[in-house]
Amino acid sequence: MSAAADGRAAVSMEELRSLITRLALENAVKHGGRALSQPVLSKLLGSRPELRPRAREILKLVEEVVAEVNRLSPDDQRRMLEGLGALGEASAPRAAERRGLPPLPEAEEGRVVTRFAPNPDFVLHLGSARPAVLSHEYARAYKGRFLLRFEDTDPKTKAPLPEAYEMIREDLRWLGVKWDEEYIQSLRMEVYYEYARRLIEVGGAYVCTCPREVVSEYRAKGIRCACAARPVEEQLELWERMLAGGFKEGEAVLRVKTDISHPNPSVRDWIAFRVIDTEKHPHPLTGSRYVVWPTYNFACAIDDHLMGITHILRGAEHEVNTLKQRYIYEYFGWKYPVAIHFGRMGIEGAILSKSKIREGIRRGAYLGVDDPRLATLRALRRRGILPEAVRELVLQVGIKPSTARISLENLFALNRKRVEELANRYMFVPDPVPLEVRASGELVGKIPRHPSHPERGVREVRVPTKDGVGLVYISGDDARALAPGAEVRLLGLANLRYLGGGRAEVVNFDVEYAKEKGLPIIQWAPQEGSLRARALVARGDELLEVSGVLEPGGAELKQGEHAQFYRFGFVVLEDPGTMLFIYTHD
Repeated sequence: MSAAADGRAAVSMEELRSLITRLALENAVKHGGRALSQPVLSKLLGSRPELRPRAREILKLVEEVVAEVNRLSPDDQRRMLEGLGALGEASAPRAAERRGLPPLPEAEEGRVVTRFAPNPDFVLHLGSARPAVLSHEYARAYKGRFLLRFEDTDPKTKAPLPEAYEMIREDLRWLGVKWDEEYIQSLRMEVYYEYARRLIEVGGAYVCTCPREVVSEYRAKGIRCACAARPVEEQLELWERMLAGGFKEGEAVLRVKTDISHPNPSVRDWIAFRVIDTEKHPHPLTGSRYVVWPTYNFACAIDDHLMGITHILRGAEHEVNTLKQRYIYEYFGWKYPVAIHFGRMGIEGAILSKSKIREGIRRGAYLGVDDPRLATLRALRRRGILPEAVRELVLQVGIKPSTARISLENLFALNRKRVEELANRYMFVPDPVPLEVRASGELVGKIPRHPSHPERGVREVRVPTKDGVGLVYISGDDARALAPGAEVRLLGLANLRYLGGGRAEVVNFDVEYAKEKGLPIIQWAPQEGSLRARALVARGDELLEVSGVLEPGGAELKQGEHAQFYRFGFVVLEDPGTMLFIYTHD
């Protein structure tokens, strides 16, 4: 051995761990956040052949490091890899471009602050994942901060759900979206009251006690009501009276003075605060403590400034809200954040309307927020969609101002690339029909766990024979397609000739014979030792339950683990006790 080779072989354990960590991170980033030990070991030994004699010893270290890397989120894996210099140095705009996004206007590295601000009246769905992922990606690309803010100041018409706060947090964690700070608007009411008072003092707001029909008539004509002419002192008195509960619902509101002749009537002197009877409509966090509540636009404008938001990314439907909120900033002399409005994301084959989903659940049309037919993040997660696929879909759509029309098939294609790598193969037989197989001696099928990963091994599926007959199950569809004299290959087992009457005989075991004759290859399961299994399959608006048997090797699957059933599709194991699977896609 040369001195150079000898020197390389004498690598320290610290250096070896560092090298393995880099390779594991590269593998994880390349494959959607999950590294595999064998490819890491192969690449290590390929680049350092002198380590091959120590392969068994090194494999234990590789498995340990890979487990550590897989516990990190995809973002943390990428950042760690960047820290090692493996992805090269990049400026903030280049980092954004690497994520598939255009550079942010007026953005400085280390100074970008974005936020995701859901209303906790429901769980997140595929549409609401878009602003969350985009805002998070930009904050990380520019090494800035990302905030989570619950906008829950409407306890009547958009009443928050007590459980939704944590469910949204769980959805974001699953997506890999980590926030640096969290705020809940209903716990910041005194802040909004203080800025309402200041706005009144600078002449930017007034208490309006006009009947609603009068206000509607005036606004349509571009006329401001007489309430705005009251002196500041009287406005402040009326404001204090509102806070003290001196007005009932609809009797008084606080309005922001805007352009009363603005082309969009909704912008004209919009409502900043209204009275809500919280005895009838208590807030889940504050009960009936407050009766005067800020509207979305007032609370949002104040918080975006106080929290230092530099860039707002939201849907085009919020363009009018941007117009409204700018008035607050102008009154206080603040600089408005950069607002980027992207077009709607239409998902063919998915319902994104929270009200429609809620109504469907209420009517019993859906099992709950995680019904596999829905496009809520909880339903996608239950179905076996990986968060990395959702993120990639969002990044592909990006921040285009035009409407994006995509299909769930786009998401399935992105998921398939990732889950194909994870999912071992198993034989599931729906609608099982018994088949007698004449053979001389025990039949042993050999099923590779994954055709692309021989290192994962082969399962032996045994079919005991008695008096020269082995008993298996095949699917009802396959059984009905067989005619006497027809030949077929049982996957990984043998070539058979069908004799009729639910009986067949072994022709031979030669794979090449099956290829030359173009024999149909069908999955099967031994009658002895097979597992009863079910799969819930979402087909459009239908949720089907497919019952069948699973080969004995399916017992090795763990809860939440992905698998691919031959000729059936990808599934995820939901309940090992009853062997209930959720169908992901084909």
